[in-house]
Amino acid sequence: MPQLEGFQGKLALVTGAGDWIGEMLARNLARCGMRVCVQDIRAEAAARVAAEIGAGAFPLVFDVSDREAAIAAAEKVKAEHGPLNLLWINAGVGVGSPLLTGNPRNIEWGFNVNVLGVIWTAQAFVPLIGEAAGARHVGITASSATLRPPEGDFPLYATTKHATFAVGEALKGELAREGIATTLLNPGLLNTKIWDGAKARPERFGGARHIDPAIATRWNEAKSPEVMWPHIAKVIEAGGGILTCQTEEGLVEAFDARAKDIRGSIVRV
Repeated sequence: MPQLEGFQGKLALVTGAGDWIGEMLARNLARCGMRVCVQDIRAEAAARVAAEIGAGAFPLVFDVSDREAAIAAAEKVKAEHGPLNLLWINAGVGVGSPLLTGNPRNIEWGFNVNVLGVIWTAQAFVPLIGEAAGARHVGITASSATLRPPEGDFPLYATTKHATFAVGEALKGELAREGIATTLLNPGLLNTKIWDGAKARPERFGGARHIDPAIATRWNEAKSPEVMWPHIAKVIEAGGGILTCQTEEGLVEAFDARAKDIRGSIVRV
């Protein structure tokens, strides 16, 4: 197993770590010798994962779409645990909605978590990385949907994840100037419950609810997030980069077709 040289004994924070991809990241970072802050909007989920990891892991509860809450949480981490060496901005929601006729609160929720949540988390916690000695890294979870046109059953989700990736690329440039490495992760379809992300929706976005599990078959039959870890670790050890984990057929072809359409649209003026 990769050991992430330079990160042992250092502090990592993973957002959306109460289950699935975030939990996988938190557990593997702990196995590599890091102290891990397990963030989630659900107190019970964060507490469960931190308790099961043990070894100095601790929970942190706040809503990533609330900038003031993120800043307050960062101040708490700094005061009680010191600087960060690795931040993984993973929290995201799977919200299926059209754009023309979608519920406004669904649309606001998707963008506030998947796009603004990335920015607010970075604004709040990157200063803690700036104070750290040794290796420093920021990871951002987007989606392999960023390689396809934002269409299909989840146009709102795909649109927000295109924006997540764009924010990540912009942050990559800013972080590089501070000597901080960046990894942009694009997972394919995996066995997660992101389809049921509304279970933790704050009241201002319509409140928590469960989506009909009848739509979950594709996710339930997919691979575990754990399959990504060896590749993630290699990218971190290599100093960052873009990692896309293809878990279903057609991604390369969809990307090639999109790139061809874009290239064919360019005219010199």
